[in-house]
Amino acid sequence: MLTIQLESELLALPMPDKLHLLQVLVADLTHTWPGIEKSPDIAGGAACIIRTRIPVWSLAGYRRLGWSEERILSNFPTLRPADLRNAWAYVAAHPGEIEQAIRENEEA
Repeated sequence: MLTIQLESELLALPMPDKLHLLQVLVADLTHTWPGIEKSPDIAGGAACIIRTRIPVWSLAGYRRLGWSEERILSNFPTLRPADLRNAWAYVAAHPGEIEQAIRENEEA
């Protein structure tokens, strides 16, 4: 897609979608992810939802199994919808890391 076409489509988006895309771009450019943290002492250093010990790869795994966001949120009461948005943005930006973590967990 040409940059000029992309620019035109971006400008036509509603404000909430623009804000979300801006957050994703800033996170990608700065290598910081709102609501996501890595600590060597938690989940083997995997990316986790802040305030929890829930690895992002595990949420991606549930999503892959067909779980809806509503089901994930009801099974993890400490999570908020914003946590899932942050997780999905992280998954989209780090597919290799997430795939490897899921594979390693399945083999364990």
